[in-house]
Amino acid sequence: MSANFHPLVYIIDYILGVIMWTLIGRVAMNIFQREDSQFFFMRVFVKFTNPLISLFKPITPAFIIRPLVPLYVAWFFFMIRFYLMPWILGYSVMGMLSFPLESEISRQIYQFFN
Repeated sequence: MSANFHPLVYIIDYILGVIMWTLIGRVAMNIFQREDSQFFFMRVFVKFTNPLISLFKPITPAFIIRPLVPLYVAWFFFMIRFYLMPWILGYSVMGMLSFPLESEISRQIYQFFN
């Protein structure tokens, strides 16, 4: 089922999705690299996600260990994408709009391999 949404809805979701996956990527990369690593990708992940982590600092519980804080912040972006956006757009079924970014990526992967 394909719904026709205003392009702005997709743009907002894509931005939120990229932010969410960048935060998750930082946590995953932090398994292999220190946060202050000179590895290019780790520096980029830290540079782009630190402002978000600082923004969410007032609502981040102190008991969460530092390497997992980006995952906690990513959870908020997941919740916005999965629950808040469909609700704001007036859908009674949660998840109807959820994850067009991931849907598009999976469609492209499917076309590439088939």
